[in-house]
Amino acid sequence: MSEDAVWVRGVTGIQLHHVTDLQDARRFLGNAVMALRAAHVRTGDTSFSGLAEQLKAMIAETRDLEGKARESMHQLHSTDPERFVRCREGEEPWPDELQAGFIPRHTCRDECLYHDHEVLDGILQCTCGRPPCRACAIAGAPGTDAP
Repeated sequence: MSEDAVWVRGVTGIQLHHVTDLQDARRFLGNAVMALRAAHVRTGDTSFSGLAEQLKAMIAETRDLEGKARESMHQLHSTDPERFVRCREGEEPWPDELQAGFIPRHTCRDECLYHDHEVLDGILQCTCGRPPCRACAIAGAPGTDAP
């Protein structure tokens, strides 16, 4: 397993499933295909179009992986909705992702729909009274006494 650092896109309020990474990969590959096609049109060099064809095959493979990941996420939602919510909230890792080294999602900067954004229907989802962020306690963030 590679230990290369990767950028993980975070969204305040949820822990993204890796299906989002696969969606990004598919879009980036699609953009690369369009750029190679444009280079082929401008230059007439067939090596650009050949590379674009190879990338199209990778897009199809990525789409298949994305479908499998989405199905796994939907399966969890239908069989264990409570666990799905815990995973989405970042309290535990998604079951089809690496479990080792998981740290709960930082919730300390989450905003309340009702109090921070004045969404009246959000009063039932108020997050203001939550206890301190578990991730900060585990990671030893400033202001905590954690190791």
